[in-house]
Order: sequence, then structure tokens, then C-alpha cells
Amino acid sequence: MGNRNNSNVTDFILIGLTDSEIIRWVLFMLFLVIYLITLLGNGGMILIICLNLQLHTPMYFFLSQLAFLDLSYSTVITPKTLDNLMTSNKYISFMGCFTQMFFFIFLGINECFLLSSMAYDRYVAICNPLNYQVVMSMRLCQLLLTGSYMIGFIESLVNVLCMNSLQFCSSNIIYHFFCDLTPILALSCTDTHDAEMLIFILAGSTLMVSLITMSVSYISILSAILKINSSSGKHKAFSTCASHLMGVTIFYGTTIFTYLKPKNSYSLGRDQVASVFYTMVVPMLNPLIYSLRNKEVKSALIRIMQKRKGSREPN
Repeated sequence: MGNRNNSNVTDFILIGLTDSEIIRWVLFMLFLVIYLITLLGNGGMILIICLNLQLHTPMYFFLSQLAFLDLSYSTVITPKTLDNLMTSNKYISFMGCFTQMFFFIFLGINECFLLSSMAYDRYVAICNPLNYQVVMSMRLCQLLLTGSYMIGFIESLVNVLCMNSLQFCSSNIIYHFFCDLTPILALSCTDTHDAEMLIFILAGSTLMVSLITMSVSYISILSAILKINSSSGKHKAFSTCASHLMGVTIFYGTTIFTYLKPKNSYSLGRDQVASVFYTMVVPMLNPLIYSLRNKEVKSALIRIMQKRKGSREPN
């Protein structure tokens, strides 16, 4: 990637979200608050799960990994965005841009497959509860996680190498607030049809596999819930899945809207708003959604606070 003999571009300029100084400062404060909540929420979720043996189950193993991905996902994008909003330096090096793109794709793909694993976990818990501990062994959980990381690494590497093979002859202005695939494709002075098709196939395959897995899991879950006679049993089963469905809907809705469309339908305003949602808002909302709707997480947090309070009291 260091050899750019076929390109005159050595760095890029991230235009960002707005030229208005007042709006930039408003967005800076808003994104800073969102990022701090993201760090606190996801970091707190990981800490709570690690410190409580009662939460060392497959469900919370996946939840802690989701928190780690969300924290990393937001960190790849938000600090540079905050820097661009606060200063006049909007430059990002060629290597820096493609590194950001790699980790952005890598973490996004991992989140897709992790959400699928979480859906399968809920399917086993509700539809096959007697064999839950046997089926959802820690070995299987680790294999699912390792598999998603391997697929994510390969896909993101292929995408970045494909983008690196393009020529960038004159313009280096990215009409976005981070190094995303679509606006960089628009800068290339060569035919991008093959690159677009490859990106579309890889993104479409990832989304299709994960969405089919989740759809089958939740159709089976819904069928099982409808067969439960007691209303309390139905409510408990629904409550374990509602938070997951909420997070999935926001993440997949904005991702599909942004990536599964041709380059000529790219709209700066619409795509930037959608990008803000899946890069900043969703990582902030996930820990709030899962913790506020989860009695075990709230109970674990209360126990930790009580222990800390008790340790501070004089003997």
C-alpha cells in the first residue's frame, strides 16, 4: 500500500458535515457527549459482566463482545471526526485513511456475525432450554467469535486491497466525515465497476447470511413463544428478545440503506446522516438498550455499587 506510482494523491481531505462554524461547534459538543456515553456505557457493560460470575454465560459472553466491538467501532471514527470539527486541519494521510477504512469494515462485519450468534443463542435458550448448556458451550461461543473475526479480517483486507488498486489522479476531497467506501470510490479516475461489484457482493453476502440466520432464529422463537400458555412466560420470552431486535433493526436498517445501492445513487446528506447513526448513535444505544431492559445486568450493577459503598464505610 505504500507504493502509489499509479496515483498522484498522497493524502485526503475530509470535508466533514458542515462549513458553518456554529453548527460545527454544536456537532462537536453533541458527538463528544455521545462518545463519552459510548465509552462509559460499553466499558461499564464489559466491567459488570467480567466482575459478576452469575453473568458468565453465553448470552453475556456475546453481550460483552458486542460492547467491545461498539467501543472499538466508535473509537475508529469519532476521535478523528471531533478533531476535524474543532480544528481547520482536515487532512488524513493515504495510509491513515485506508487503515481507518480497514478497521471500520472489520469491526462492522464482526458486529453483523456477532448479532447473528446472539440470535442463535436466544433461539437455543427459548426453543431448546433443556439442552441449552450443552449446545451453547463456551467452546462453541469461542468458535463462533473466532470465525467471525477471521471472516471479518479476510473481507476487510480484500476490500481495502481492492480500493488500493484504484487510481486517484487529481481530486483528494472526500465528501464525508470519515474514510468510507462509497465517497472514495467517487474520487477514482478509473473504472470502478469491478470494485463496486466486489464490494456489493461481499457486503451483500455478509448481510444476507447474518439476516437469514437471525430471521430463521426469530421466526422459530416467535413460533415457540406463541405456544406458551402462560402470559408471564410469554412476556419473559419476549423481553429477552425485544432489546436485541431493537438494536438489530437500527444497525441493519442504516447499513443496508447506505451500502446496498449503486454509486450513482449516493447522496451526501442522506448517507452522512445514516452514517452518524451506525457509527456513533448505535454504539451508544446498545449498552443502554441491553442494560435498561435486563434485570440481571441492573441487579449486578446494584451489587457492585453496594459492595463499593460497603468497602468505603468505616468499620
